[in-house]
Amino acid sequence: MYPNYPNQQMPYPGQAPQYPPMQNMPGYPPMPDYQNQQQMPGYPPMQQPMPGYQMQQPMPGYQMQPPMPGYQTHAPIPGQYGDFQQQQHVPQQYAPQYSHGASTMATPQSRPTVLRSPNFDASNDAAILRKAMKGFGTDEAALINVLCRRPCDQRMEIVRAYKTAYGKDLIESIKKETSGNFEKVLVALLTPKVQYYCEEIKAAMDGAGTDEDVLIEILCGGLPNREVQAITTEFNRLYGQTLEESLKTETSWSFKRLLVSLSTGNRDESMITNIDSARTDAQSLVHAGVKCFGTDESEFNRILCLRNFAQLRLVADEYQKIRGHSLEDDIKKEFSGDVEQGMVSVLRCAINRPLFFAKCLHNSVAGFGTNDRDLIRLCVTRSEIDMMDIKEEYQRKYKESLRDAIKGDTGGHYKHALYVLIGENKS
Repeated sequence: MYPNYPNQQMPYPGQAPQYPPMQNMPGYPPMPDYQNQQQMPGYPPMQQPMPGYQMQQPMPGYQMQPPMPGYQTHAPIPGQYGDFQQQQHVPQQYAPQYSHGASTMATPQSRPTVLRSPNFDASNDAAILRKAMKGFGTDEAALINVLCRRPCDQRMEIVRAYKTAYGKDLIESIKKETSGNFEKVLVALLTPKVQYYCEEIKAAMDGAGTDEDVLIEILCGGLPNREVQAITTEFNRLYGQTLEESLKTETSWSFKRLLVSLSTGNRDESMITNIDSARTDAQSLVHAGVKCFGTDESEFNRILCLRNFAQLRLVADEYQKIRGHSLEDDIKKEFSGDVEQGMVSVLRCAINRPLFFAKCLHNSVAGFGTNDRDLIRLCVTRSEIDMMDIKEEYQRKYKESLRDAIKGDTGGHYKHALYVLIGENKS
């Protein structure tokens, strides 16, 4: 027996020792009665959970936001790049109120125009493609019906099945049997999505000058973090140079820093907002911009590149309340050139991503001539994400259907391939 310890009685062999009830030690606050769920002094009242479920209360000032337009809600396919993280349904009581209008509200899920084929058979599709290209002439309609109606992961299975069955590379076969922009659409569809993005970024920086619009569309267009990180890894593998090094070489000043920040793929993706933080950010942007001698571009860069898109919408609302006009208006006053366009694009994607891409599509077909490379890239990449939403925004913004816009600038099998990708299957 140790000194100053109460007497202990030894139990009978095989019997557990019987300890006395726990007593409060002198000088310490009373211990709670867990058995009767008594409240500890100085703590808020305990919440009564639902039977079998412990309800977690949100932190003060925080609320869950629904996923923004353009994010898929289906579960990602393991091992496939470009599949967006699964978004959970958000209870109605957490729905935010925005001042930008109904069209800017997040929808429960995005609406692609190219869906997974439920009875998909890669070997059967490969056989159809082989038959379409074998012998004299080519059945372009069969090529369109297979390749323009399958999502990227199923198309990659067709590529493997084709090589296994016939010992030929499907892309090389397509190049031999087709030409022009129709060929470019099919080759884009048969290129792994991340590799395709890398090729488009590299092409935008090759040669004399840089196509900043392409860099803005891809890097400022709100790709999820894991896809951006996959692009940076693949870019290094393909070209032996990091994406950051290439961006630093081909761009400059504030625009360079904006793109480098976005290329890290480190944006908050929690979709949790905090009104107090939004007000603080809005005040910081005011003091970094209109109330600053010069402009503190680093503060704009920090907030636009780190905050999740739901939080950025809230920041834009709070900024509007403080200044009486939009954050976009002040960005245009404080910045110019490529960095202005890049920052505005990030903000527009946060507020209404389908509208942003509707404008990109309009730019590709508006005016004299058509930017076919941009048109193909937008139709191929957005068809699996939110093309239905983009079409609606295009009709609302330009009072013309996207189908009619494409019809006026394209023709032949090229036009029909784009029709299928945007969900317009009529001739």
